[in-house]
Amino acid sequence: MRYLFKALGSIVLCLSFGLSSAQQVPMYSQYIMNGFLINPSLTGRDGATTVNLTVREQWLGVKGGPSTYAASFQTALQDDYVFGKSRSGHRKKSRPSKSGRVGIGGYLFNDNNGIVRRTGFQTDYAYNIPMGRNLKGSRDQLSFGLALTGYQFVIRTDELKNSYDDDPYLNSYDRSVFITDFNFGTSYVTSKYFIGFSMTNLLRGSLVFGNSADNKIAELGHYFLTGGFNIPIDRDWSIKPSAFIKSSDMLLNSVQLDLTGRVFYREDYWAGVSYRTNDAVILMVGLKYDKFYFGYAFDLTLTDMRNNSLGTMELTLAYKFGGNSGRYRWMNSF
Repeated sequence: MRYLFKALGSIVLCLSFGLSSAQQVPMYSQYIMNGFLINPSLTGRDGATTVNLTVREQWLGVKGGPSTYAASFQTALQDDYVFGKSRSGHRKKSRPSKSGRVGIGGYLFNDNNGIVRRTGFQTDYAYNIPMGRNLKGSRDQLSFGLALTGYQFVIRTDELKNSYDDDPYLNSYDRSVFITDFNFGTSYVTSKYFIGFSMTNLLRGSLVFGNSADNKIAELGHYFLTGGFNIPIDRDWSIKPSAFIKSSDMLLNSVQLDLTGRVFYREDYWAGVSYRTNDAVILMVGLKYDKFYFGYAFDLTLTDMRNNSLGTMELTLAYKFGGNSGRYRWMNSF
């Protein structure tokens, strides 16, 4: 295994500093439950205030396997019922902001991949434009979002099994830098379908702090395209197929596709399966109880890593409050 980690360490260094043609980014199997992690335009989209926790442990059983932890908050700056009532029990008489068109949010994350750790934050701003009423009496919505992200990039040499004093990459690059950048996203959501597009690292990691070696550091831009449909079966049951296409500046050389199908019962219980090209088959279940949401996904690895790994686990917990979530219930299912 030490040879594997030595090889992974060198590869990750090349990826991180633009010396190769690809780069790994955090991956989420349940991206639909907390979409603004990959698309800032989805911030506050359902009118509720949401606190969300996501834990992902990849390649269970493999020491040093990738892991991601994220804690997020998002809300819509609109009618006062988002934050509740006044102490007297009456609604506050405050003026709505942009008729509820603004969403704000942010999250903290810790992403580990072998000897590389990224710990940072992201703040999101979304602006929603109503596009006319649909058959359910709610408005279709076109949204745009911008996010500021900042993270500390650390190479943990203490995790290495052997001495790397003669390694040119470890000796010529700073082992800890702070990178800031921007992400952009747009989406269109109706009661029948949704589509979204986002891109990361607009500055390509050019704004770096702590780069004492004055080395050129470049981050690849990543592109995400999402879409899906809501297909009602009867009053209680519905099917929601969706797709998630991921790529980077390398375009076709880095395209990956997630195809997902989920079955819902009264929007309170769901189960589904997803196929990620050249990677895994994903089984997922979830439920809603009062204002709490729970989702669990297990990735069955299809690559050679399955010989050493038990699979990948992802757990998502969410709490939604503010009396507005029911008003946009048709949007919660995407």
